[in-house]
Amino acid sequence: MFDYTVETDKNMDEAIKDLETTLKEEKFGVLWTFDIKEKLQEKGLEFEKEFRVLEVCNPGEAQKVLNENEMAGYFLPCKIVVYEKNGKTKIGMPKPTSLISMLHDDKLEQFAKDIEDRLIECINKSVVS
Repeated sequence: MFDYTVETDKNMDEAIKDLETTLKEEKFGVLWTFDIKEKLQEKGLEFEKEFRVLEVCNPGEAQKVLNENEMAGYFLPCKIVVYEKNGKTKIGMPKPTSLISMLHDDKLEQFAKDIEDRLIECINKSVVS
């Protein structure tokens, strides 16, 4: 599977707030949040779905991976999406292991697995907190 996605009964704002808290516990910060609905409507396009993209980064980890292979920068920062579908809030991300596997670098794949596990833990904690 390319992605990891879970569902929560929380609304978008609650889900994002709790996700930001769990990310901080793992030393990940949200660099910015991109509100796709707002941006498309600002451009005069019809789009009613709530859909936000959080760009997240752990600076120390980013430094390590970029020192190992600059091509990994194509996948940074990590993205976590929060959106509504069928009355439920979904939280998901592309798996770092799926992305980094394109570089065919065993050392980076192990590194990506660690990041992936930590981000999944953050997502899972935010769903229940």
